[in-house]
Amino acid sequence: MSHGNIDSDHQARLGGLNLTTYVTGFVLALILTAIPFGAVMFGWFSPATTLIVIAVMAVIQILVHLFCFLHLDFSEDNRWNTASGAFTLLILVILVGGTIWLFASLMPRTMLMGG
Repeated sequence: MSHGNIDSDHQARLGGLNLTTYVTGFVLALILTAIPFGAVMFGWFSPATTLIVIAVMAVIQILVHLFCFLHLDFSEDNRWNTASGAFTLLILVILVGGTIWLFASLMPRTMLMGG
């Protein structure tokens, strides 16, 4: 009697999913969190550049979570997942873009004129 089958590449598996993918995603998520934290904590960049670094790292981290933890890809089997991801991205762009536009248009109106 065999004590279990071992994959030919000797990788640990969890429910048919590759443990290496989870560990890689976790390490990438830690790095993508540490970079903006360090940028803010230690003042590596100017305030405007720091905001850009935070935004870029956030978008990359979203992609890491989608591919490493949710296992979304662009294969034929996952067509509905891709469509729902594209719709979510559209809504996100509308919400974030609308918020930035709203605050940018309100800022001149709320500034004190001639103190």
